[in-house]
Amino acid sequence: MTTFRNLRTSALALLAGSVLLQQAAAQDTAAGGPAPTTLKPVVSAEKAPDANGFLQRWLLLDPINIGNQQAEGASKAAVKKEYFPNQLTVLPRDGDKVTVAGEPLAWHALDTTLYNVNLYHFAAMQNKSASAAMFWAVTIVNCPQDMPNVRLAIGSNASSVWWLNGQEVTGIYGDRQTVIDDGVSKRLTLKKGSNILRGVVINGSGATDFCARFIDADDKPIKNLTVSVGDAGK
Repeated sequence: MTTFRNLRTSALALLAGSVLLQQAAAQDTAAGGPAPTTLKPVVSAEKAPDANGFLQRWLLLDPINIGNQQAEGASKAAVKKEYFPNQLTVLPRDGDKVTVAGEPLAWHALDTTLYNVNLYHFAAMQNKSASAAMFWAVTIVNCPQDMPNVRLAIGSNASSVWWLNGQEVTGIYGDRQTVIDDGVSKRLTLKKGSNILRGVVINGSGATDFCARFIDADDKPIKNLTVSVGDAGK
């Protein structure tokens, strides 16, 4: 079982790396440098988690400007508002579009080269601001058999709320940095076949990202699954 000391050390190392990467990206953007490259187009049908179980393939929606809603009450109210039809049930495809407050927004199928999904990079790729923004993320988790007694473990900068197969399972709130396994759900069952994992990240200003994985009863990462995003990469 992972000790609290080892978990804390790993978390701090990942946090430090994430902050340095985000600061470098901000400097490149301010200096008119190259676009960030931690996110890549999907080129295969399915993708296994990384060595530590982190899910690296997602459908991301262009950021929605909602103002600074990081506080717990404001975040909970924000995710209950309808921004586009069937937002908690839709399974989008790469290139699908929705309209929010008169603005067309697109879904993008992307792989991250890191353990985390850098939403600051994502917003820059779309020539949009990552500040005062809400980000929607969806992925399909494919399991070879039923997996009972697992937990979803997430981290985010800043607030985030997560649903598995339509049920809200965890959330963390406030102006925070991304730390691995910062929010952990109760015990869940991943069913054999496809499971829909959906998250919303709400950022106030500056850098923003998230990470997600499933862990077993011994806090070990689950790696015998894959993630996919519909027809992208086929």
